[in-house]
Amino acid sequence: MGSNMAECHPVAFRWPLKAKLNGAKLIHIDPRFTRTSAMADLHVQIRSGSDIAFLGGLINYVINSRHWNTDPFFKEFVVNYTNAATIINEDFRDTEDLEGVFSGLKSYKEPDFWPENGNLGAYDNASWAYKRGPKAPGAATKDLIARRAGPPFDDLVRSLKPGPAERDATLQDPRCAFQLLKRHFSRYTPEMVEQVCGSPKEKFIAVAEALLANSGRDRTSAFAYAVAWTQHTYGVQIISCCALLQLLLGNIGRPGAGVMALRGHAAIQGSTDVPTLYHSIHGYLNAPSALRPHETLRDYMAAETTPTSYYGHTPKFLVSYLKSVYGAAATAENDFGYDWHPKILGDHSHIAMFAGMADGRVKGMCCVGQNPATSLNGTATRRALRQLDWLVVKDNWLTETATHWYQAPEVKNGEVHVGDIKTEVFFFPSTQIAEYDGSFTNTQRMLQWHSYAAQAPGDCRTDSWFYHNLAKRLKKAYANSTLPRDQGWKNVTWDFDPDPNDPVYGTALYAGEISALKVLREINGYQTADPKQHLKGFGDLKDDGSTTCASWIYCGCYTAPEQNLTARREPDPPGVPGAHLKWGWAWPANRRVMYNRASADLHGNPWSERKRWVWWDPTFVNPPDPKTGKAVPHGKWVGYDTPDFALTKAPDAQAKPDGIALDALSGAQPFIMRADGRGWLFVPTGLVDGPLPTHYEPHESPVQNMLYPKQQSSPVHKVWAQGKPWNKLVTVGDPKYPYVITTYRLTEHYLAGAMSRWLPWLAELQPELFIEIGKGLAQEKGIHNLDWVVISTPRSTIRAKALVTDRIGVMRVAGKAIHHVGMPWHWGWSGLSTGDVVNDLTSWVGDPNVSIHEGKAFVCNVERA
Repeated sequence: MGSNMAECHPVAFRWPLKAKLNGAKLIHIDPRFTRTSAMADLHVQIRSGSDIAFLGGLINYVINSRHWNTDPFFKEFVVNYTNAATIINEDFRDTEDLEGVFSGLKSYKEPDFWPENGNLGAYDNASWAYKRGPKAPGAATKDLIARRAGPPFDDLVRSLKPGPAERDATLQDPRCAFQLLKRHFSRYTPEMVEQVCGSPKEKFIAVAEALLANSGRDRTSAFAYAVAWTQHTYGVQIISCCALLQLLLGNIGRPGAGVMALRGHAAIQGSTDVPTLYHSIHGYLNAPSALRPHETLRDYMAAETTPTSYYGHTPKFLVSYLKSVYGAAATAENDFGYDWHPKILGDHSHIAMFAGMADGRVKGMCCVGQNPATSLNGTATRRALRQLDWLVVKDNWLTETATHWYQAPEVKNGEVHVGDIKTEVFFFPSTQIAEYDGSFTNTQRMLQWHSYAAQAPGDCRTDSWFYHNLAKRLKKAYANSTLPRDQGWKNVTWDFDPDPNDPVYGTALYAGEISALKVLREINGYQTADPKQHLKGFGDLKDDGSTTCASWIYCGCYTAPEQNLTARREPDPPGVPGAHLKWGWAWPANRRVMYNRASADLHGNPWSERKRWVWWDPTFVNPPDPKTGKAVPHGKWVGYDTPDFALTKAPDAQAKPDGIALDALSGAQPFIMRADGRGWLFVPTGLVDGPLPTHYEPHESPVQNMLYPKQQSSPVHKVWAQGKPWNKLVTVGDPKYPYVITTYRLTEHYLAGAMSRWLPWLAELQPELFIEIGKGLAQEKGIHNLDWVVISTPRSTIRAKALVTDRIGVMRVAGKAIHHVGMPWHWGWSGLSTGDVVNDLTSWVGDPNVSIHEGKAFVCNVERA
């Protein structure tokens, strides 16, 4: 659901097909009948943008089903391993009370110095919190936060502990999370799903019954999704909704279960782990912000540390990260260089930056590994590029971004004159991924080292060469500066040149190139006193400056100069139901199923032999504590995977009253990254658009919101460049744009096409842009297969060939017929196969949590050319 796995992830799709050969059921829920649908036991058509209504219907069906209510497994899992029993603040009001919004909604105005954050509104989430008892003495205060400049930080972390949350294990209290979600989804009936999603009631029920039959003590079900879930104004909430469903079914933390995000290429997972994203630093820690209580290091720790989860170790993660950035210059006396670290001012995501660029507030851009001239309201994006003073494009070929100034549609048709464009464009030819050493991080969080297959031709350079040499030039440029603002850059450590006499770090493929293994060492971490003493895992991290680690989640992937665990290629022996722990290395700690303590019951025994994964072995003899030399009680978590739990904490161990981090959790609280050790059905903090998933319509929709007529779309989603002519939007039900359109990708082309439209064999397989339309719409419009068609939105008009099929078509939604169309978005004006830019049709609207655009559900018109 949210993925056409067979065509977009064909290598990974072999595993669902192998499972099917073994008797598994494969279900595909998608607006189009695709190659994935063709291999599925059941295909269910769904209107683009209605996924939460469908998933919410499954939630309602599950919690009211006889099967779920009579099997003791579900109640045992849900009561003990989720926050179903937790009592929510009495001030909380649901969308059912407030006609489509949650309590705490307020009007929102971003600071004037960064007006492109785009939010339509914002929530104060104080009313979503747990109802708690009195807080322990020693609560955090400004005095305590400022009391000490240096480590250790345990006093601060311990002071952040809240009072105990109230719970009702019978799940009868009307304010418990379970009763709130039960009421929240009560109107998501099969009949409502059919009306909102266009999905036949009978097929919906077949999906619900299949999930129930294949979930429980002996069986598990998995969901796989891709960007068809993320690219919405509520994409994060779709994924949250699926996680909620899977928790109810006991399908989290167990083999064959979970919610898997299918990554389109190797850079995606890596760009969030070791981020190129603006809002986070390494290991998913929030970036220091000028808009949050982050003024000092201890302010940041007080705001960002969750004391009663593994994130209670945040000071160790952060200090080790700062040591990686600033090295010996980072000391306890200067807060480990925290003041030097850049602070964000708001939303600096892709669209926000381009909206600022379009207004002339961004002067220059280095564009590496992307092709924005063909993306996200392309007409507006190219307008933004024309406002720059300078633009650096580093890519394999002359992409549309490199050539927009003389080949863009608006230049060709005379709307824009080349002489009026002030931007100076520089092009750097780039190597391909197989032309240098490095690592991939894939869908399952696995790092795999790769060695170069061939040297790059001509003057091509790697991305690492580019940034390495840029950094060295900047270091040189600022070397003699005495300005306070430049001290951080002067103190940045940058030691990635090869060591000619070192057998491990001594070679590089190209002149001026880095040692890739030095970068991996920096990411993994080491003792600051001896860089050759690599850290064995994030349990070794300290908050006193004695360890350096760029990304705590990767700590342990490179444990010694000769032990690059990401380069391992040893599968499990045949017949062993293992996790292939010696093939590459998966973060965190090389575990392959996160929260796998939940694969065992309260007593540490597997839920069933069939689903045995990790379990408690009470007979295991532990060695003495290496720090104290004292004996450790018998017992250890063992299994096929690396246990995601404190290894020697018994299932019946109680939380320590004054404990922080894992000491604050009992032996039966498996979700160790959550503050209460439980999976969240109700999300009290962390999401900006609500504690429970709610069906909202896309920003552009042909129908009114049937569930909440007074709240059409998410009240807090983002709209950039509001009121600007380059981001015109369609009002609900506008007859000029009656059709739902979604964009998708093809197996034969790759992303914006910069890596595939230049290859003759791929261009021959998919030679031109097309629009997929149903036979009913084609008949209405007098369109025949292969006719030229004009597709329009308020942003742009493009042309494409018609592909008239039965794979997409009309649905009954809200009592009326709604036509769907679909278009692949791989084309532009460069390469061997060219075509119009499909993303010219899209708009600058997006999700409030992650600022991703809504490219999977908007509206258009279609006419025969």
